[in-house]
Amino acid sequence: MPNAPITRVEAAQATLTSDDGTLIGAFLARPEKPSGAGVLVLPDNRGLSGFYQELVVRLAELGHTAVAIDYYARTAGTDYRDRPGSFADMATLMPNHLARLTSEGLSADMSAGVERLRESCHAVVSLGFCIGGRFAFDTAVPRFGLDGVIGLYGFPGELNGTPGPVRLAHLMTAPVLALWGGGDENIPPAMVAAFDDALTAAGVEHEFVTYPDAPHGFFDHRLPGFADASADAWRRITRFISAAQEAAAK
Repeated sequence: MPNAPITRVEAAQATLTSDDGTLIGAFLARPEKPSGAGVLVLPDNRGLSGFYQELVVRLAELGHTAVAIDYYARTAGTDYRDRPGSFADMATLMPNHLARLTSEGLSADMSAGVERLRESCHAVVSLGFCIGGRFAFDTAVPRFGLDGVIGLYGFPGELNGTPGPVRLAHLMTAPVLALWGGGDENIPPAMVAAFDDALTAAGVEHEFVTYPDAPHGFFDHRLPGFADASADAWRRITRFISAAQEAAAK
């Protein structure tokens, strides 16, 4: 994640109150010199790990207030700090937490993050990775009132009987930036093309970028060998956020 910091940051663990009254764990970073843009960070299926806390801080250093939410507060409590190691074990994560996520709960929790950002930001964008990328695409619908959504390698097809972004594209209104790995075996090119076509048919402003040979998760600095793709993705992400902020300010 390049870009030199332009402002000091105050960052800390936070608690949000979801629409249904549930307390949700989060990590919030506020810049000393705010740009006016806010970013809702949606982690991968391992949840709110240190990588996403670092990302929230980097966004805030560029002036963007940012909050990452914890999907698993409803099943594992609000203190996510001691979880990353155990949550890397899919045999534990899937039945006890991941499989127990609900569309209603996720929607309420993401709304809580958006509402927190709206307290101080006039433009709000979602930014998600893996399963969080899929969730980010879902936030392009009017209910969330976002100024843009960014999804990295978010599965756009039907998943476990749940309609994906391809089928929901006709409901979307927010501009979409989608970044894909050309070597991602989980998301075939035909599925990416189907989502592209669906957004085009719906008249949704969007940009798709595929990095040849890059695997699923290429943006994570723990995955060596894809620094160029990661750096280009970061440039596109920050440019998209700034454009959304400028458009909202007009």
